[in-house]
Amino acid sequence: MKKLFLLCALLLACIGGVAMAMDQADIAQHASCKYCGMDRQNFAHSRMQIEYADGSTVGLCSLHCAALDLANQLDKTPAAIKVGDYNSKELINAEAATWVLGGKVKGVMTGRAKWAFASKDEALKFVAENGGEVVDFEAAISAAYQDMYQDTRMIRQKRQEMKKMKM
Repeated sequence: MKKLFLLCALLLACIGGVAMAMDQADIAQHASCKYCGMDRQNFAHSRMQIEYADGSTVGLCSLHCAALDLANQLDKTPAAIKVGDYNSKELINAEAATWVLGGKVKGVMTGRAKWAFASKDEALKFVAENGGEVVDFEAAISAAYQDMYQDTRMIRQKRQEMKKMKM
């Protein structure tokens, strides 16, 4: 009986490891964000991947950088837009996800945070603990475009400060 239990436990561990490796294959393919260079493994909870109809893919760190790519690739049709679930870090369908705008948790590449959740219950739990507003993908990406100027300005200022510190 103990051997059977051990065998089952080992099998489950292997399956879990394979599933995790497969889920993070996008990070191996696109280790850093195309636009800002951020390490996508470190930002697995906000990372995005856009798959275009022509078969090309792009890996990004956040909704901010995904909005940049979608604006720059007007001649390409997105076939799938995926985002890292805030809690599990697994890639999920960004358009079907429940999003949270704002709150007290600092966003990635933005002054107004934008987080995706596979479950509406998880998003509501996050809002109860951290504030913010539950929205759909259309509202989240619209907010990314509305915030673009301020976010870009903030990023430039931070990069200038970092350059000064290095000197």
